[in-house]
Amino acid sequence: MQTAGITADYVIVGSGSAGAVLANRLSDDPGTTVVLLEAGPPDKNKFAHIPAAFSKLFRTEVDWDYLTEPQPELKNRQIYWPRGKMFGGSSSMNAMMWVRGFRADYDEWALLAGEEWGFAAAVEQYRRIENVEEAQYPDEGTAGPLHISRQRSPRASTAAYLTAVQEAGFAVEPPNRPQPDGFSETMVNQRAGRRWSTADGYLRPVLRRPNLTIRTEALASRVVFERDPAAAPRAVGVEYLQGGTSHMVTARREVILCGGAINSPQLLMLSGIGDKDELARHGIELVHHVPEVGANLQDHLVSGIGYGVEGDSLFAAEKPRQLLDYLIRHRGMLTSNVGEAYGFVRSRPDLDLPDLELVFAPAPFYYEGLLDPTEHGVILATVLLRPHSRGRITLASGDPTAKPVIDPRYLSDNAGADRAAIMSGLRTCAELAAAPAMKAVLGSLIYPPQAPIDMEGTLELALNGYSHTLYHPIGTCRMGTDEASVVTPRLEVRGVQGLRVADASVMPLLIRGHTHAPSVFVGEQAAKFIGAERVR
Repeated sequence: MQTAGITADYVIVGSGSAGAVLANRLSDDPGTTVVLLEAGPPDKNKFAHIPAAFSKLFRTEVDWDYLTEPQPELKNRQIYWPRGKMFGGSSSMNAMMWVRGFRADYDEWALLAGEEWGFAAAVEQYRRIENVEEAQYPDEGTAGPLHISRQRSPRASTAAYLTAVQEAGFAVEPPNRPQPDGFSETMVNQRAGRRWSTADGYLRPVLRRPNLTIRTEALASRVVFERDPAAAPRAVGVEYLQGGTSHMVTARREVILCGGAINSPQLLMLSGIGDKDELARHGIELVHHVPEVGANLQDHLVSGIGYGVEGDSLFAAEKPRQLLDYLIRHRGMLTSNVGEAYGFVRSRPDLDLPDLELVFAPAPFYYEGLLDPTEHGVILATVLLRPHSRGRITLASGDPTAKPVIDPRYLSDNAGADRAAIMSGLRTCAELAAAPAMKAVLGSLIYPPQAPIDMEGTLELALNGYSHTLYHPIGTCRMGTDEASVVTPRLEVRGVQGLRVADASVMPLLIRGHTHAPSVFVGEQAAKFIGAERVR
């Protein structure tokens, strides 16, 4: 049974890094009505606001709690993929690293999807997005909705790490330069030591707008289309499940999917947009044949080595002294984002741009963050920034409550370039651990456990047996100017009317950085496109 629903100009599915932006920007016009559907609850869980506690949200009611298919190149392991299921989406449970990416990343997007996705457009939007404490560059904003700050209480081992990289011949530089070529202390999405998500920056200030209606714990099950033999199908609403009942919300102008790289392609397929053979297997009526829906999946794989330390790691973050320091002054270990420093390096000297990111965490963040640590420790990790491997999201069934099939196909490229690159990054991590500044801090190697005596064997074990996602899936609703792309450069779904996708799924290539900042950029660009069309 389906209950009668409401009607609005725009229906937005998902309140995450892009969806919260659109809810804010589109409802800014009092004459425009907006309905926002969020599958999870409001972000009231206390751990969503305490920076160092984000892993306590894993496998809870605010996590989609996904698992990949077994990965042949990683000992057939299933990799845990947490995704935020609450106000702010994954911006409410990420590591808060504000790393924009390279000028070259956006220039590559421009080649594939037009100048509105180039570096100049990104800089223009970042000026509007950012509220940067102690701004260092003229392209940084100082009055935007998202607070970007220096860390309040970085660990002493983070300073030792940044000294070690200099001892190894690398530069230390300010963060978010147009072409990073060194290491930085991480800038974070925080305000006064607390997480500052898109729910904080964009959604919470507009919750009382009379023209914005929010439905929580509302799982979108299908986009509804109106058929006319003389025109392309038009999206006219969204069906959603709430409280065991099916509901309908009607869109006068557009439906905008902001569910992210997993949920947006899943919803498109459930709605009849995807590969016709795939949809037929699940008994889903075809609306439009778009074979690339769910394809082009890319993700940042991370692998690291961990060392014991005498103290001063985040293993002690829940001790009474640290709890008091956080509650009274919003300082101390609990303000840490965990990944306190990072830098960019090349796996081969002939590369024009870095293809690896190195991350330092003064914390025993081991076993995908799913097991509580038992002793002090730190981790030096490497991230493969531009994988050649491609995966896919597919349906497990036509049931909207069933989790989709996630197959990133890590390290599956034929030439083995991905494996060679990340192994190079692990060797650099080992070199940094042996630099004088780090050697003075580190104890014995404790992760991966039962490591071989030789370092090369240890690094291979770290990669094959313990690597995991850095939580940056993209590309499954790729934007482009070519007819095979899922959405146009203005994010309209090809072959239908009244439907857009605006989230990380539209990114054609991974950013050499982290995906939260560019996801907010995508949301702002979508709002800009829609605003321009309303004026016409």
